[in-house]
Amino acid sequence: MGAAAQQALPLPENGSGQDLPLPENGPRQVEGQGRPLILGLQPSALVDHVARVDWSLLDQIPGDRGGSKPVAIQDLEYILNEVNAHLPDDTSPIRTMAGGSVANTIRGLSAGFGISCGLIGAYGDDEQGQLFVRNMGFNGVDLSRLRMKRGHTAQCACLVDADGNRTMRPCLSNAVRLQPGELTNEDFRGSKWLAVRYAFNNLDLIDAAVGIAKKEGVFVSMDLASFEMVRDFRLPLLGLLESGNIDLCFANEDEARELLRGQGETNADPEAALRFLGRHCQWAVVTLGPKGCVAKHGEQVVRVPAIAEAKATDATGAGDLFAGGFLYGLVKGLSLEDCCKVGSCSGGAVVQSLGGEVRLENWRWMYKQMKIKGLIVPDLHPVSSKPIMS
Repeated sequence: MGAAAQQALPLPENGSGQDLPLPENGPRQVEGQGRPLILGLQPSALVDHVARVDWSLLDQIPGDRGGSKPVAIQDLEYILNEVNAHLPDDTSPIRTMAGGSVANTIRGLSAGFGISCGLIGAYGDDEQGQLFVRNMGFNGVDLSRLRMKRGHTAQCACLVDADGNRTMRPCLSNAVRLQPGELTNEDFRGSKWLAVRYAFNNLDLIDAAVGIAKKEGVFVSMDLASFEMVRDFRLPLLGLLESGNIDLCFANEDEARELLRGQGETNADPEAALRFLGRHCQWAVVTLGPKGCVAKHGEQVVRVPAIAEAKATDATGAGDLFAGGFLYGLVKGLSLEDCCKVGSCSGGAVVQSLGGEVRLENWRWMYKQMKIKGLIVPDLHPVSSKPIMS
């Protein structure tokens, strides 16, 4: 693990932090951007430590392989130390980069699709917080709603196995976090969409943000995060869905299966989950990995295959970039099927390299796929040629 990652491991006792003046090179309104069309709520800025690992190491880590389970700082330190100890000589070291599901979606929309985007949240006054800010700002994201606080930035171990599947172990305890009372109507005013990720520990902030967003006429998109989060905190999730305030919901196959358990559903296939989500949301999408996705809007249901040409190296960010592509389609007025196709293209772009940030050559690959499928290709040059890492 690099020096920057080691410095980030100790966390302060008071994770709520205090607001600090923004640095000169910190968050600012992007010139000429105006109000972001799409906002992302990420309560705590997050830095990913991404590494390739073998299954023997994954067997030593508590929690289900392939899921996302929060861990304490001591557990994160143990995991990263074990990763370093198990890295063979010919394997790339741990890569540290700005991350988080919502940040991945928002960064992709800004850098690859040219959509004006902003982040609402908080980051620490440490090296990892500055890395997060530099990366998001470099990719054109409006960070004027991102508060800097005294304390440490959240981290996550992203462990990628030989098949490209990732196991996530986020450490959010004691990291700085945006509080519900810090949200204002002005944060949301003039935007079209708010993207959130379901998390029980952030439910108070999600409820507050969704409530303000709806008052300001903003559509809300929600990702179900992980099958473990759905399984362990299903009842609050059902309450959020039944509120009618979630306009668009994304779930992968495992999350959809967990969602239906305990609901009296004898059939837990993706189509059944789609029908369930469709009762509460205007748009519902269940992604199926290499099998593509199914989506529903009103009475319309479509099934769209994945792109066969996408060679998966790392599944990190696949769902996040799919969501970004789908949202791009919605704001451009594309059909439900074409929204899914764009999502398939963007999801296919990110899995071709390690981590949740799309490289320049993979954006080009995505544009080529979009042209082949007759989709609207963004008229821009991606601002990201390589990830900003430690």
